[in-house]
Amino acid sequence: MNTIAHTKRRRPASRLAAQTGVMLLEAMVAILIFSLGVLSIIQLQAVSIKQATGAEYRSMAALLANDLISRMWASDKTAATLQTNFGSSGASYNQWLATVRSSGLPNISNDKGTLPTVTFTTVPATASGPASSVAQVTVFWQEPGDTTTHSYTAVAQLR
Repeated sequence: MNTIAHTKRRRPASRLAAQTGVMLLEAMVAILIFSLGVLSIIQLQAVSIKQATGAEYRSMAALLANDLISRMWASDKTAATLQTNFGSSGASYNQWLATVRSSGLPNISNDKGTLPTVTFTTVPATASGPASSVAQVTVFWQEPGDTTTHSYTAVAQLR
């Protein structure tokens, strides 16, 4: 009977010896999993901020393009007058360009080829209506730290 009791005492001791360091290993694995989770949340937040900034720039470009089209609709709508005033060197275009530059849209410059463009196409008169002009306004921008140039294009028919 003494031998059995002695054997029972040794088994728990040998089990403890075999499990030494398991708790430390479990703690390290838990810290690793937690760290990966935190890093993933930080990356998700960074991507979210970048996407929100991109959406802000697209919205701003749409607002600016629609502003110029509104100015065209409010002005004299003959094709020659539109091209003279709102073409790349026109007085109305230059006033609008000052608005674009002060809007906060990033990297609007002639050096980078990111100045907005305005092109006109004349649509001949048809049986259903008189001749009209189609204006295409393209606003360019380049986000900070990005190598690609983004653009927004709005097309409007002016009579």
